Amino acid sequence: MMILALKNRKIAWAGIALATVMFSSCQQEENNSKAFTVKNNLDMDRTAETVSIPASEVEALVNEFGAENILIRDGETDSLLVTQVLDNDADGTVDEILFQTNIKANEEKTFLLAGAEDGAAQRPKSKLTTYSRFVPERTDDYTWENDRVAFRTYGPVAQQMVEEGKPGGTLTSGMDVWLKRVNYPIINKWYEGYKEDPNFYHKDQGEGYDPYHVGASRGIGGIGVLENDSLYVSRNFTGYTTIAEGPIRTVFELTYAPWEANGRTITEKKRISLDLGSNMTRFENHLEADGPLPNATIGITLHEKKGEVKANPEQGWFRYWEPMDDSNLGTGIVLAPEVVEEYKDHRVETRDQSHLYVITNPENDKLVYYAGFGWEKSGQFKSKEAWDQYLGDFAKRVASPLEVRF
Repeated sequence: MMILALKNRKIAWAGIALATVMFSSCQQEENNSKAFTVKNNLDMDRTAETVSIPASEVEALVNEFGAENILIRDGETDSLLVTQVLDNDADGTVDEILFQTNIKANEEKTFLLAGAEDGAAQRPKSKLTTYSRFVPERTDDYTWENDRVAFRTYGPVAQQMVEEGKPGGTLTSGMDVWLKRVNYPIINKWYEGYKEDPNFYHKDQGEGYDPYHVGASRGIGGIGVLENDSLYVSRNFTGYTTIAEGPIRTVFELTYAPWEANGRTITEKKRISLDLGSNMTRFENHLEADGPLPNATIGITLHEKKGEVKANPEQGWFRYWEPMDDSNLGTGIVLAPEVVEEYKDHRVETRDQSHLYVITNPENDKLVYYAGFGWEKSGQFKSKEAWDQYLGDFAKRVASPLEVRF
């Protein structure tokens, strides 16, 4: 998540990436380098914070050396940092240069950005990565992961199979999760195992597994329109575009066929991204309708209703903590508090229809939020209190951008 203020021009709360940044016009440039500082204004340490440098801010260096040859160095340790260039609109021109940093409470750090003829060769390589892809070999999933979590959702062939009464299909625009407990990629390995054994990734063989049921629910972070106690939703995605994958962020878009919401026709597109080190996927949803929408509602399935809902609307986080086989699973949503109208702990007898609903009033038909999970057995979170702490801290990071000055 990124908030940018470049030359006094501000972009909305949920604008671009996870670690939010602000830029001032105070600049320093020497030869082929530019120094800049990053300030943490929170009274808490921040780890694996993604910082985005707009390519336009260092246009001269990019033009001279190429974005791939731009290096970023830690001013204190003098070490080169892992970076990733990002072309957000797939027009062939780099828009951002990403890197990550750990920064202590109220700390200000200095970095040096420089161009080099062999910069791409000098850049350190990361053993960790983000990854996403379309998966035709398992019907037509789209799946994404980082070093902590993995997700998937379902495409048109899976929908068609259900509509034709064929086994193995899935009819939903809900979001599924894979519970992983290793920091290396598992998507390709698990799908390869699926070819030999369709239950391969439903059994924990030491790396994690998929016990999570989505069905007709919203899963973790699916959306809809809630009106007169009915939730209107899209069906499976109909198209996808992979925009980026790399050591810091994966980005892709999903499109959906027009769908009906109580007499209105809605078109929907999602831009989804996941940063290294985060348990939360960022969703940027664009909804257009031929009539005013009463809301956009985000859902988390409550499964068998054996778990506990907790929320802090003032901070903008909402969660469900439930038993999951021999462990526990925390799921959650984080978003700007000002767009939240209310939330509901909605429990019914109909299968897949019990949800934690977060009802929002999005601006300009765009809704940005984060949805994710923490699995106790992964070792990342030892209790529901630890998961609550993570969501609360994440919401604070979202609300208080890092300040970047050139």
